[in-house]
Amino acid sequence: MQFEIIGQITDIEIIAVDNTIRDLEKINRLYGKGRWRKLKGIAVVMTADYTGKAELHWYESHGIGRRGIKIKRFI
Repeated sequence: MQFEIIGQITDIEIIAVDNTIRDLEKINRLYGKGRWRKLKGIAVVMTADYTGKAELHWYESHGIGRRGIKIKRFI
């Protein structure tokens, strides 16, 4: 699903760090090795048929940045 984040992501929480991430091997292979964290937050998103708040999940590592941002659910 294509979407655009409008504004800032708020209410950011850490879900998992390093070995507690299920897809750690895949993330290291796709994006490079790093100290990965899985995070979630709330943001206003715009899709083809919806504009409003959604819960987002993504992976983040220092020096690499945010990767794999996806909409988990609409609020």
